[in-house]
Amino acid sequence: MTIRKTEAIEMLGGSTREVAAALGVSYQAVDKWPDVLSDKVADRVLAAWTRRNVEGLPPPFAKSASQPQSGQEAVHG
Repeated sequence: MTIRKTEAIEMLGGSTREVAAALGVSYQAVDKWPDVLSDKVADRVLAAWTRRNVEGLPPPFAKSASQPQSGQEAVHG
């Protein structure tokens, strides 16, 4: 899947600073991205978007993403 820098910025809030905050990187790092994102960066953008929109996931993914199932601990990282 090809994602452009402008699309990533729009998906994650509309500004370089908001994208940086969502991904845990500096705004300078986002500013240096090429026009077409690498697969690695695109995957991080999609993951951040998914975390923000978890209620939009189909069951059972929405439930498991928002709370651990019995016998499982939440993973924090």
